[in-house]
Amino acid sequence: MHLVTHRFSKHDRKNSNIGEHSILHAIKIVQSSSAVSGSSAENESPLVEQSLLNRIENLPIKGEIEENKAAKIRRVHFYVYCSTCSGIKVGKLRVCCSVCQDGAFTVSRDPCGWKDVLTPQQIPGTCEGNDCRDAFAEFFFKCAEHPYVSENDRSVVLPLLRTNTKDVSCLACTEISEVVLVFSCESSHVTCLDCFRSYCQSRLNERNFVHDPILGYTLPCPVGCTGSLIEEAHHFKVMDDVDYNRYQRFATEEFVLSAGGVLCPQPGCGMGILAERDCKRIQCQMLGCGFVFCRECLQGSHLGDCQLVANGNCESNNGNYSVNAARAAQARWEEDSETTIKIITKPCPKCRTPTERDGGCMHMQCTRSSCHYEWCWVCQTGWTRDCMGSHWFG
Repeated sequence: MHLVTHRFSKHDRKNSNIGEHSILHAIKIVQSSSAVSGSSAENESPLVEQSLLNRIENLPIKGEIEENKAAKIRRVHFYVYCSTCSGIKVGKLRVCCSVCQDGAFTVSRDPCGWKDVLTPQQIPGTCEGNDCRDAFAEFFFKCAEHPYVSENDRSVVLPLLRTNTKDVSCLACTEISEVVLVFSCESSHVTCLDCFRSYCQSRLNERNFVHDPILGYTLPCPVGCTGSLIEEAHHFKVMDDVDYNRYQRFATEEFVLSAGGVLCPQPGCGMGILAERDCKRIQCQMLGCGFVFCRECLQGSHLGDCQLVANGNCESNNGNYSVNAARAAQARWEEDSETTIKIITKPCPKCRTPTERDGGCMHMQCTRSSCHYEWCWVCQTGWTRDCMGSHWFG
């Protein structure tokens, strides 16, 4: 056994990150001459020194060690939807006086959970700015990723989004992501944001969201857990603007239908209308298209009983040739023509013959030989003196 001493020169420390003229002491164990014939300490010394140099080159320096430790420590954040940045960003929790909105406010205790933060008047405190009486802490969130705008620059917190400090894998793709969504079910199922976006889009395309009377148009945990409906609708902002606008439109339509309303059946309109339940004749007014239709059959307003209209929800099977309703809907030669007719024409209120108005007054007469019913283009009812006085032309 020999003690090897090596003084590092400038050339030696080029790739070793060790200071010039540093001295390294190492112990070398030398095998006996009987075990290895023809070997000597003098011949092995250069090999040992080279081996030590190779090992030293692979040793991490102090800065690298600290950097690696910092990389393993993930900072936990709040996440918000910021309308200024138009996206999901890191958020910062702030507090102010509930009375005067002054930021100089001292809380009586720290918030212990989302209930303390999201529910008003949970934590009392002292307003240091205006000495307001009966003041409570009002918590709000700001986006941490854009410059200060004003005191009213607030963002919507997304309480289901969390930093994945536990390295839990996504229930769909099994990947481990830095930011995940944790459902409020008993099992706290976790999904990454990419899979949550796909989940929202697929349910939206199927129009299979849940309409809850309190929470609105929302989704549960994909596993089907009870009590897992998403309460804050801004979580669905993970979708792009086109899909989120569709989500809002579907949500509005579901609200109208659940409230006993009806949607305008005119192609390109779909306006939601809240009318009296016993009202059969409905007109799409306000910002709508003005179409007048029957509430029961959703066809143009008419006299007498409704006629059955084929809805296309049928399947037929003739031998080996099967017809699927969905495929049949895509294989309609006259579909575009029929849609055009619905848009530019109105049905005769009596016989429902499509009628196109190419100008002139609002006094219409059905061209069908067995009908000749006189009606108003605007009201879609029989022509009256009131129609003549209100909108004979225009």
